[in-house]
Amino acid sequence: MTKSMLYVAFAIIATIVNLFTQEITSNLFHHHQYEIVVSMFIGTLAGLIVKYLLDKRFIFKFETKSQQQSFTTFLLYSLMGIITTLLFWITEYTFDIWFETKTMRYVGAVIGLSLGYVAKYYLDKKYVFIER
Repeated sequence: MTKSMLYVAFAIIATIVNLFTQEITSNLFHHHQYEIVVSMFIGTLAGLIVKYLLDKRFIFKFETKSQQQSFTTFLLYSLMGIITTLLFWITEYTFDIWFETKTMRYVGAVIGLSLGYVAKYYLDKKYVFIER
């Protein structure tokens, strides 16, 4: 399997983890005023951790030499994800407002995540998984 195919597979896995976690959180907080915000945040966090572990090991084959380097790498990975996460959240939230259905909300999430993962690959390659 090529690196690009593997990256797409990992993006799909992280997207499924994200949306599954969102759905669980959404059901737990369904009467809460900020249900969508809480579920988007928790889902994003779950997807972030899964994607980081997969990318680090299998895409970039990056090994950290210390706990400090491991923490710094994860922090940089997370920071690079801020812009792409905003793209994803704005797309998901916009679809939720426009269509007013959970199905379309998740369609927006998949579109936003897909665009974000493409940008994230290049950011990670250039700024995160490099020898310092």
